[in-house]
Amino acid sequence: MAANQREAGIIISYIGQFVRILTELIYTPVMLRLLGKSEYGLYQLVYSAVSSLSLLSLGFGASYMRFYSREKTDGNDGGIARLNGMYLLIFCMISVICVFCGMAMLRNIRVIFGNKLTDAEYATAKTLMALMIVNLTLTFPNSVFNCIVTSQEKFLFQKTLLLLQSLCNPFLTLPLLIMGYGSVGMVSVTTLLTLAVLLSNIFFCLKKLRAKFCFRELQFSLLSEMWNFTFYIFLNLIIDQVNWSVDKFLLGRLMGTVTVAVYGVAGQINSLYMIFSTAISDVFVPKVNRIVAETNDNHELTDLFIKIGRVQFMIMMLILSGFIFFGKVFIQFWVGEEYRAAYGTALLLIVPFTVPLIQNLGIEIQRAKNMHRTRSMVYFFMAVMNVIVSIPLIKIWGASGAACGTALSVAIGNGLFMNWYYHTKIGINIVHFWKSIASFIPALCVPILFGAVSMIIVSDSNFCIFIIFVFIYVLVYCSSMYFIGLNREEKSFIFGLYKRKK
Repeated sequence: MAANQREAGIIISYIGQFVRILTELIYTPVMLRLLGKSEYGLYQLVYSAVSSLSLLSLGFGASYMRFYSREKTDGNDGGIARLNGMYLLIFCMISVICVFCGMAMLRNIRVIFGNKLTDAEYATAKTLMALMIVNLTLTFPNSVFNCIVTSQEKFLFQKTLLLLQSLCNPFLTLPLLIMGYGSVGMVSVTTLLTLAVLLSNIFFCLKKLRAKFCFRELQFSLLSEMWNFTFYIFLNLIIDQVNWSVDKFLLGRLMGTVTVAVYGVAGQINSLYMIFSTAISDVFVPKVNRIVAETNDNHELTDLFIKIGRVQFMIMMLILSGFIFFGKVFIQFWVGEEYRAAYGTALLLIVPFTVPLIQNLGIEIQRAKNMHRTRSMVYFFMAVMNVIVSIPLIKIWGASGAACGTALSVAIGNGLFMNWYYHTKIGINIVHFWKSIASFIPALCVPILFGAVSMIIVSDSNFCIFIIFVFIYVLVYCSSMYFIGLNREEKSFIFGLYKRKK
């Protein structure tokens, strides 16, 4: 059942990603034209400021699986109920703190955003900030119920809910944009959908999973152990804020909302790129924690790390290579000539992130082994370097300068250091991993040659020719990977799926 749920979760995840991309392709250009470059930049700027309040979670949500797996291995149902109760109390308290912090931000909004905004933009920013704070407040208790669903490996429900959320968002938002409600209408819809997801998760956990919450005899002694574990995850949250939100914040203060809009489009492309890798690794989080709790077998973990990494590499390279060859023309067709600078900015973001994205199962292995501290400390110092380097680069190159600072920190911290750390400290055979990845090189030759030729042809073509060449490129890439890149086990798995459907 767990394997079937993982398989269903992966399939639904990728269906969700394709649906999200399709809706983004249709929805984003319309949204940008209805909002305008300035208001879109304002929306991105306010979002970057409010998202800093997500740090209030202190990383506790990411630690749930570790403590749940321990109680489950011991067969302690009462301990699981007390763990659920403690987590719910913690996150409800965090929601209350979020409200008070948000009120303080609203009172000091002019101090936060400086003098680059007009009075009308400040008024809109205040409304956006209030709605975003409400939305964020709802996400904290929702994370508890989401963790419970993950621990039970009910990925079909979980991923279907996310798919429905992705579908509903543009369909509900567009009428409000057409009626002139602007970014305020966008955030209102997002907040209502967050509430709907929260209520759905509560119903599923209580009625379907029969999840128990015990608020008596809580083991507050666990808080110290939890904090020791989650503190370094908290550092990772800070790093994520620096890498993704501080760039927009600095651009807003130094360059204005128009530059933030260009970076926002590049960031949106990068976000879609990153989600494609987590669609697979997310459903293996319970299995990783179970292996570590029961046997802590590094050979089994290495095999899983390589299997997932190979699949992620094939998917990420299709997207990355396709964007390299067709991305510039795609952005012009998608959001217009005025956003053409987003192509270079997006490449600066997604290229260095490819290595950690194909290895992101390693993050869960570190957390399951409680060996994530060193990584967090190194990433923290790299994030500080990112801020220091980005400020002068922004003044020279604008949005691309901010992306350069992020790219440098990611390449050093996520790429070089983490591969050394996986191999020498975590127990993952990283040499074997890269040998397995290198076996894909022959399969990349034909797609790269075809892509290079296509890049020249489609540069001055119409939209129909562009779509035809993109479609042919996908076929060439997939064929080359199947006949040259895949090993016997991977081909047998695909053939088995085909036979099952027949």
